[in-house]
Amino acid sequence: MTLSVALVTARAARGLDEDMPPLTAALAGAGATAEVVDWDDPQVDWGRFDLVVPRSAWDYAERLPEFLAWAERVTCLSRLVNPLAVVRWNTDKHYLGELARAGAPVVSTWYVEPGEDAGRTLEEFLAAHECRELVAKPAVGAGSRDARRHARGKRAEILAHVAPLLAARRSVMLQPYLESVDREGETALMFIDGRFSHAIRKGALLPAGGPSTAGLFAPEQIVPRAPGADELAAAGRILAAAPFGSLLYARVDLLRDAAGAPRLLELELTEPSLFLAHAPGSAERFAAALLATLTRR
Repeated sequence: MTLSVALVTARAARGLDEDMPPLTAALAGAGATAEVVDWDDPQVDWGRFDLVVPRSAWDYAERLPEFLAWAERVTCLSRLVNPLAVVRWNTDKHYLGELARAGAPVVSTWYVEPGEDAGRTLEEFLAAHECRELVAKPAVGAGSRDARRHARGKRAEILAHVAPLLAARRSVMLQPYLESVDREGETALMFIDGRFSHAIRKGALLPAGGPSTAGLFAPEQIVPRAPGADELAAAGRILAAAPFGSLLYARVDLLRDAAGAPRLLELELTEPSLFLAHAPGSAERFAAALLATLTRR
């Protein structure tokens, strides 16, 4: 019997997910059929798929309750990977605080919750950090949407950015802007079935004083990169601190702090780009790992 895999996207992401062509071809080469499906398409019978794999559902951040309800329905009808518990945890970046408390090397992250005094939290953040710039962004967000980089002295600008997010009942994160990203970029390490697969360098995304991206995601400059031994070690510690054990796929996004140590910016476990086109053989490894999950029921 031919196995059927749903590769889940969003209507706005159609044609933008560069992982889709190599992954679809790799699944076909492994004897499975792959269908690209919009997560919110009411006509889809999710029960007809052996496997449902979120890949580019990049509009979830503005519709999180609806997206999580969809993931719960799918779990009752098919096999969702990564599973529902991972999706619930990973779609809200409060997980960064949880990982930091578990001892993982995480970029310092402060949260402002709806109803809290953003001005007071900002002053406390600035007193605790000597950074020249900071990043403010929603805790539920994707593609750098609603994220901005601010000079530390621009308090009115920062609060004007944060205010409408809080008014919309969205939690906000404050992080120091790590200047190493302007020189060295960001390292994204891809893990497939718990093992390191490949890595890429991503250029800086947030222009100084610039507005948030108006697109589905900020344009990215991607090239392959060999990670440092310290980055591999940091990624291992981060994945070990996550409360799930080995996962089918994961992306660990690292920046270097002022001392040169790698720090976690984001741990992507739900719908990350895996940059398969930049690593020969990675699509085939991912396809094989996906199909192997069906023998582990």
